[in-house]
Amino acid sequence: VQLQASGGGLAQPGGSLRLSCGVSGSTIDGYAIGWFRQAPGRERKGVSCIERRDGSTYYGDSVKGRFTISRDNTNNTVYLQIDSLRPEDTAVYYCAARGPPPWCSDVESLYHYWGQGTLVTVSS
Repeated sequence: VQLQASGGGLAQPGGSLRLSCGVSGSTIDGYAIGWFRQAPGRERKGVSCIERRDGSTYYGDSVKGRFTISRDNTNNTVYLQIDSLRPEDTAVYYCAARGPPPWCSDVESLYHYWGQGTLVTVSS
């Protein structure tokens, strides 16, 4: 299973970006897909996740209300819509797949497959 994260770039505070996580080698039906981020000099942390079973979604406290995760099973892609960007959102964003079991977690060691990361820089 291969994951490809894309969509990062430079954005202004208050702006928006949409990150994509394309999955190949398997359908995403059998996986929970999580997004993690690693800011400069800091540890990688989970920010959001979506499960396959019922589409349940999870968000870290710092991103609730600004980030929206969704999945397109037809295109085997998971999206992370980021609105109201803040400078502290600057980080490399990674997507990861877990399954089985296909349950969300913010523990990165539970994820089996990882994408290469996409850089988001928020600056005026």
